[in-house]
Amino acid sequence: MKTTMIRLIAVLGWALGVGALAAIAGNTDQKPSVANMPAVVVQTVPQAGDTAVDAKTTTEIRVTFSKKMTDKTWSWSQVSDDSFPEVTGEIHFDKDGKTCICPVKLEPGKTYATWLNSGKFKNFKDDSGIPSVPYLLVFETK
Repeated sequence: MKTTMIRLIAVLGWALGVGALAAIAGNTDQKPSVANMPAVVVQTVPQAGDTAVDAKTTTEIRVTFSKKMTDKTWSWSQVSDDSFPEVTGEIHFDKDGKTCICPVKLEPGKTYATWLNSGKFKNFKDDSGIPSVPYLLVFETK
């Protein structure tokens, strides 16, 4: 049941991402480019799918996007109350404007899941105001 739910969530995320791309790419007058397409997540720390994250030494979640993002606006969306990390400080972007840092306190032996943008929440936006493609970050602590 749990595996089926995770697969369903992943498919939903893919569909939301395709929908966002289709909406922006619907303008056939523009050739696709990094500038006019939505930002995408290119790296997370912890890495998505990691099943051995050290809860004691991991004090922040870092999400890097493909281009510079709008500061002070983001959507860290809950999958459930149980799987959302405890935020311990101010969420902010690194100097590069591409990496969002969320200070957290993690517990051992737990699965964490959060949407970075979703169908309902779209506040991760690039400097042009285009929402990023939704991304599901799931990892487990040892």
